[in-house]
Amino acid sequence: MKRAIALVTAGTAAILLGVGLYLLLRPARAVTANAAATPPRVSATARAPSGVRIRVEVLNASTVRGLARRATMHLRDRGFDVVSSGGTGERRDSCVVLDRTNHPEWAALAAKALGGARVESRPDTLRDVDLTVLVGASWRPPAEPFYP
Repeated sequence: MKRAIALVTAGTAAILLGVGLYLLLRPARAVTANAAATPPRVSATARAPSGVRIRVEVLNASTVRGLARRATMHLRDRGFDVVSSGGTGERRDSCVVLDRTNHPEWAALAAKALGGARVESRPDTLRDVDLTVLVGASWRPPAEPFYP
């Protein structure tokens, strides 16, 4: 009986030693660019100028459900007039603000409010908006109050 206990103890110690050595000596895993990248911080100070109506369209360009709604609430809290939101078939990893009415300063404010999104000028007089925001999969909304 004592011999069986000694064998079980020795076997357990050998297994633990082997696992420990494996974890210590295993090759380091390569970190991909997407895993290492941290999402940009959302600015709490970037706001739409008072007395100016900036009409914004927010489109979810990712497979993450609810990002357009969260971005809509975030931009509205910062004074932007989000007139429509929804989804798009286009898929993006990062956010892009499209300037539709040649107001680059407005697009820069919205980009800053979203945490440093890229700004592109794509005039489109057929849309009834000043900016189009394409919310990418890497955008993370800030912790905010619950909106039921």
